[in-house]
Amino acid sequence: MKQVVQNYKSGELAVLDVPVPGCKPGGVLVRSAYSLISTGTELMKVSEAGMSMLGKARSRPDQVAKVVQSVATNGVPATYRKVMGKLDSYTPLGYSLCGVVEQVGAGIDDVKVGDLVACAGNEHALHAELNWVPKNLYARVPEGLAPRHAAFGTVGSIAMQGVRQGESRLGEVALVVGLGLIGQLVVQLLTASGVRVVGVDPDPARCELAERLGAAACADPSSTAVETAVAELTGGHGVDQVYLAAGGGSNQPVELAARMCRDRGRVVDIGKCRLDLPWNAYYEKELDVRFSRSYGPGRYDPEYELEGRDYPIGYVRWTERRNLACFLDLVARGRVDVEPLISHIADFDDAVETYRSLKDGDLKAVAVLFRYPGRTVEAQAPEAVPEVAVPEVRRGDRVPPSGRAAGTPVRLAFVGAGNYATSMLLPHLARREGVELSTVVTTTALSAANARRKFGFAGATTDLDAVLGDDSVDAVFVVTRHSSHAELTRRALLAGKAVFVEKPLALTEDELAGVLSAVEESGNDRLQVGFNRRFAPLLQEARQRFGARTGPASLRYLVNAGRLGQGSWYLQQGTEGSRFAGEGGHFIDTASWLLDADPVSVYAVASPGNDDLQVVLRYPDGSTATVSYVTTGAPGFPKETLDLVADGKVLRLDDFVRASVYARKRWVSSRLPKARDKGQEAQLAAFVRAVRTGGPMPVPLESLVATTAATLAVQAGLAGGAPVTLARTR
Repeated sequence: MKQVVQNYKSGELAVLDVPVPGCKPGGVLVRSAYSLISTGTELMKVSEAGMSMLGKARSRPDQVAKVVQSVATNGVPATYRKVMGKLDSYTPLGYSLCGVVEQVGAGIDDVKVGDLVACAGNEHALHAELNWVPKNLYARVPEGLAPRHAAFGTVGSIAMQGVRQGESRLGEVALVVGLGLIGQLVVQLLTASGVRVVGVDPDPARCELAERLGAAACADPSSTAVETAVAELTGGHGVDQVYLAAGGGSNQPVELAARMCRDRGRVVDIGKCRLDLPWNAYYEKELDVRFSRSYGPGRYDPEYELEGRDYPIGYVRWTERRNLACFLDLVARGRVDVEPLISHIADFDDAVETYRSLKDGDLKAVAVLFRYPGRTVEAQAPEAVPEVAVPEVRRGDRVPPSGRAAGTPVRLAFVGAGNYATSMLLPHLARREGVELSTVVTTTALSAANARRKFGFAGATTDLDAVLGDDSVDAVFVVTRHSSHAELTRRALLAGKAVFVEKPLALTEDELAGVLSAVEESGNDRLQVGFNRRFAPLLQEARQRFGARTGPASLRYLVNAGRLGQGSWYLQQGTEGSRFAGEGGHFIDTASWLLDADPVSVYAVASPGNDDLQVVLRYPDGSTATVSYVTTGAPGFPKETLDLVADGKVLRLDDFVRASVYARKRWVSSRLPKARDKGQEAQLAAFVRAVRTGGPMPVPLESLVATTAATLAVQAGLAGGAPVTLARTR
């Protein structure tokens, strides 16, 4: 078999042919599928191996001390031979992998041949095609978890043990210093625990990644933004814990920890950074300094690791193996997302070149995986993860909105005047002060004339180009059939108009990309999609009564959509998209607004014929939202009911008629005396105000794009039968 090795004396890296390890009792022989390069620990070893002897001595004073002791005991010649012999030997690399059980040793009854396991240990989870792994250093991979994700198990356990040493509690605030691989995982574990996190790293890309994965704020350690964020989140008291996940010879991390920590806070060292503690600063705050020893209790204990003697759970709740299994479970359930951390996957045969690229800086990475040849394991954990792109919004040379002069009405044009426009939009706009209905554009002359007569449009036409070329028109409403929304929106944006388009914004990824291309080309990002429910006064008040949350939330949205009438154009799926594609954005947008985030994955299942849908959305902090979109319910049952549960509180909405919040004090709204207000009027008011003043649009464009992509992912998920990742593109 092949294995990656290093000569510490010469610095040579190689992939050698070595004998296959035997399958001893008390363990299993595992064929590697993926192994993870620790870009911190392993690259440090690789770098040290390339140093001169003096450089090696300076970097490892602990080993120098052992050499001095050996000289005193055994003399110089014997010590020299011993040291040179050890330096001039091949040593292994690696300690975190996932693979398939090839053989089972005597005394093992918890796994069988063919099972997928994650393995740990710098002597047992090496970058090698086959490894013998003792019982307490492997854990079975949960069903459905991809092998490349399970390969993070050991590194995840290191991060988890650090978090456990910090004894974080719900609602606390933590500072993570160093946003490499371990730091990124610490951020996610803390966020999943209901802790708000501030991150510190000199690399802006790593700061951005940590914020995407749940951190409240991240910045360079020398930036005042760190102190500002900590002050805002803690009321000026300082963070409850600091996690040192940085390396190097600077003493800046421990000094920063002293400044940012609250009185009697905790400082946990996970990485390998300089620890010259400023005595006065640590003494005055009586800071509790703790060390996190690798994967957890059991590490470095040969009776635990090699002989398989477990610690009783009543005395040691979280051992190495239990930490490993716990981390795998969190990843499998979507509470921790390791996919964004994967910068590169290299074939195992290219291991030497991969290490060189990392060492020389040609390959900048958070996490790199080796992929091994041999039989596939896709049948146990599918590797192909369907994706729908969430395109980045690029605004090009942005055209600043000018707004309207005081006393000048906002002039609106409508493209389309069907039932929704004439019943839910135009009645509100026709009576709004400061609004002038300029022109209505329809495909038939008679419908244009009817709209002009009923709502007082100044003009009616079938010529869209004439309206788009009219400089006096401030904004264009696109209220046509779904298939035309994206193209009409694109044209209006290129014409420099503010645009209000009814949902959906687009029916395909290409259509969405076309809209954003128009934004980039024109510099015009003045766009609003008709997601009105977030503007509903009753839901706004309920959200305010519910208040802020610290932990992940569960949201359930039941939409009793009912049957469509025979002949409805909504049934023309070939041209107008599915019914959910047309309407589902409403419910996804509402969920994302309540959870204050954009989804990262979508899983959808349907009844035969796709009449009833169950859509599960996952969010960066571990929150989930389930939208049940059903057409087979009783007509007399309310159309929309919603429940939001988090932090011991429950928000309930009953069809925009009544809302309630169950917390320390219960709040129940009064029953509305009039028709349901789903937010159309408030949304239109916000849009008109933005056009008049030149202020920001009511909903950020990035959120509109994310909701549209999530809606598109539902159809992709139904077609593929698997969760769909919402991949942010650049």
